[in-house]
Amino acid sequence: MKSKNFLFTIIIYVFLVTMFIISVFPFYWMIVGMTNSAVDVIKGKMTFGDQLIHNFITLNTSYNLGRILLNSIKISGLTVIGTLIVASMAAYGFEIYSSKRREIVYGIILLTMMVPLAALMVPLFRLIVELKLLNTHAGVILPSIASVFIIFFFRQSFKSFPKEIIEAARVDGASEIRTFFSIVVPSMKSTYAAAAIFSFTTSWNSYLWPLIVLQTDNQKTMTLLISNLSSAYFPEYGVIMTAIVIATLPTLIIFFALQKYFVQGMTGAVKQ
Repeated sequence: MKSKNFLFTIIIYVFLVTMFIISVFPFYWMIVGMTNSAVDVIKGKMTFGDQLIHNFITLNTSYNLGRILLNSIKISGLTVIGTLIVASMAAYGFEIYSSKRREIVYGIILLTMMVPLAALMVPLFRLIVELKLLNTHAGVILPSIASVFIIFFFRQSFKSFPKEIIEAARVDGASEIRTFFSIVVPSMKSTYAAAAIFSFTTSWNSYLWPLIVLQTDNQKTMTLLISNLSSAYFPEYGVIMTAIVIATLPTLIIFFALQKYFVQGMTGAVKQ
């Protein structure tokens, strides 16, 4: 019996180690690739090289890395702020205020999640052109703020929020805005952290919509830069790997900074 348990334990550990290696290998190859030349990457060299500084300088001087990185940070940061405010207030309204048509309206909003972005490209593009937001960061940010999934996510979390606290605040004379920002928001830090991670990752990795709206190099984002590098006639794979690593770092920083609240937010935990 003990031998069977020992064999089963060995199989489990071998499986876990194998899955770990498979999961980590792409990141290892990406980091190794940024230190090698394009020829070494094509050959499949799996050891660190001496081309890191050269690749970084080439990326920075040839493609204005600093400006593009700031563009991505600006777009993603403003998108996260706008999404958290708009989506949480919308979800709060749907959950707290009851009416005969509430669930019908909410259901219609949820149905829009089934419409693919490609089907909305033409009307969205015409709207952006009419608003004179073409080739501006606002044209990328505004359509991304009203995230239906984030509204749904917040409403599910608000269902566990004690309604008695809101009623007590109303009795004390607090306005709805003050109640929301002074009581509700501080009590749901974990939910906001989880939503911020999802919103930031989605905005940071967005490719199709920025590709349509942003038409000059000064306005482009990291995803567009990596796409341009990959589509070159002679791709510099070392430079591409460097750009990918740099583009990955902000997402990792955001996740590790907010990971304390992430699991609680995904389970809908509310600080009482």
